[in-house]
This record gives sequence, C-alpha cells and structure tokens, in this order.
Amino acid sequence: MTLAKLLDKPLQGEFLSINEGVRLFHEASTPDLMMIANELRFKKNPAKEITWIIDRNVNTTNVCIANCKFCNFYRIPGHTEAYITSIDEYKQKIEETFRYGGEQLLLQGGHHPDLGLSFYADLFRELKRLYPKLKLHALGPPEIAHISKLENVSHTKVLEVLLDAGMDSLPGAGAEILNDRVRRMISKGKCSGKEWLDVMRAAHQLGITTSATMMFGHIETVEERFEHLSLIRQVQSEKPESAKGFIAFIPWPFQDEGTLLQRVKGVRNQVTADEYIRMIALSRLMLPNIDNIQVSWLTVGKEVAQVCLHAGANDMGSIMIEENVVSAAGAPHRFTSKGIQESIRMAGFEPVLRNQQYQRRETPVTMEEQVITY
Repeated sequence: MTLAKLLDKPLQGEFLSINEGVRLFHEASTPDLMMIANELRFKKNPAKEITWIIDRNVNTTNVCIANCKFCNFYRIPGHTEAYITSIDEYKQKIEETFRYGGEQLLLQGGHHPDLGLSFYADLFRELKRLYPKLKLHALGPPEIAHISKLENVSHTKVLEVLLDAGMDSLPGAGAEILNDRVRRMISKGKCSGKEWLDVMRAAHQLGITTSATMMFGHIETVEERFEHLSLIRQVQSEKPESAKGFIAFIPWPFQDEGTLLQRVKGVRNQVTADEYIRMIALSRLMLPNIDNIQVSWLTVGKEVAQVCLHAGANDMGSIMIEENVVSAAGAPHRFTSKGIQESIRMAGFEPVLRNQQYQRRETPVTMEEQVITY
C-alpha cells in the first residue's frame, strides 16, 4: 500500500494496524502527518478552540514500594522524608485551588503498603464533606490494582467503594508502556499491562470516565509504542455504549534527570521536538475512538506544545498549580492561567476553560492569578 493510501485510512474511519503505524512513523513526513491529524482533529472537534483546565496535583503519600526506575519522587517506608498528607494540608491546598479558579484535585500517590481501601474511602468522604463541590480525579490503575491486592478483592469492588465515597473520575496514570518486557525493566513493582487495561475495563463498565497516557522515549521500541496505542484503542472499543470511557489521551516523553534509568542504565530521553510532534499526530491517527488528544506542555515546553495544536492535539491540559512527580525528574516548564491562555491565542486558537468531563466552564471573574512557588 502506498503512503498516500495509508494516510487516507484514518480519514475513511479505518483503524491503522500496529505495523501500519510503525511504517508511518518511519516513512511519512512530519508535514503530512500533521496535516492528516489536524483534519481528523477538526472532524471530531470542529471549533477552533483549545481546551484547558485549572487543577492541582496533590499527592496522598510519597511512600511507595513499586520502585519505578524513572521516579525520583517516591520514598521507601520508614524514610525520614516519607509523608502522608494530612486533612489540614488538604484544606489549605483546596482552598488555594478554589481561589485560583480550580475545582478539582488530581489526587495520586505511591503504593503505600499500609493504606488500604478504607483509608482512601474515608479520605474521599471527608474531602467531599468539607468541600461538596470539589471534584476528585483520583488515583490510577496501578493504585487500584495495589489496593485490590491488599484487600484481596476485585478491581470492580475497589472502584465501586471509591465511587460511592466520592471519586469523580480515574486518571490514566501508570500506563508508561503497556508491554510487560518494558514494565519488568522500568516498573516491576507495578501492575502488568494487562491488569492496567483490566482496571480500565472495570471502570468503563461502571461508567467512570477515564483518561489514558503513554510515557515514551526510554527503553521501549517503536513497535511497543504502537502496540500500546492499539491496546488503548481496543479497550475503548469494548466500553459500554453509554460510557465515555477514555475521554482523553496524553503522551509525554520520559524525563530522565537523576533517575535510576539514567544513572545506572545510562538511559536518556532523546525524544526531539519533531519526534514528539509526530507522536502527537500519530496518536490522533491511531486513536479515532478517543475524542481528545492532550499535549504535555510540562515536559516539552510552550513552543513545541503550540505546534502540536496544529498536529492533532486539541487540549493543553492543566496549569498544574502543584506538580511533584514529573518535575522531580527534570520537567522545567510552568504556566499560569494567563500564560496558558496567551499561548493558545498565539497559536491561533481560542482558549476554553473546561472541567474533567470536557464541558465548558466560564473563567471565574474573581480568580486569583497563580504565583508559581514550586
């Protein structure tokens, strides 16, 4: 098949195979990939708008026994810097988030060996009691799998309890690359790729809105990247018709600064700006059943992110009032509410504030501008 015919397949609503995606990665030009991805983006999201959100990444704990080789954030149990976030700390962070115009916490942490289902259910209930309008975009498949193992109950049971306690949506954290050759080498203590996908299947059956991610540019092959995309697409195709399933896909390049992968294995992030733009475009081509492609400005910066808005991406994600995990591995970029909107306008689009369900929010008129201190 010619490249022209291959590039036309997504426009005709056909799924690209793993091998076809790999071929496009190696052979198609960046302008051609951007053009097709941009056309697909406007078919799915016709308005010349780019969405963004105000939220805060708050970590329940930094104690983790997964021992991921790309993470500088975690601490082993008993470490002098280990912590569990207190209710008073949540209150301070939530009230500050509200002042900045946010309404949501992206609530994640480590695989703490002593924090089971009742801890998280009690935490969610207390936060919702204190702040009924707060949205909890909480945990992720590896944490659900970890809690399931601690309690010896199913993923579905864990999700049902957390949903009843106040969880609003489930992030796509911990996907990395959904191939177990890769996972055994970089995140052996986390759930397998199949279990990650099974947690998402269970969430979709319960009607929980989720997202999906991919961290690439470390030890994976190009083929394994496209296997990852194909697996995400397959799970999305299995969701109940009434469910939203994966509402967004977010790929980002591995951040290597000071990580075990970099220090011990010599693995460096060598993803260029051009390669990232191509992967954004190819994500749009490979995932026709996922509406929103989010660019990771945190890891690639404003200028690359702006180009990606013409390469299939339609969302700039969050200003991230607080973010500790990726930043600990060297992600240097920052945005304020004013800055992210200016950046979107400079790229030729209209910024639209959204919530986690990709519903439009009016920008609060009394919103304080974020002061970056982290």
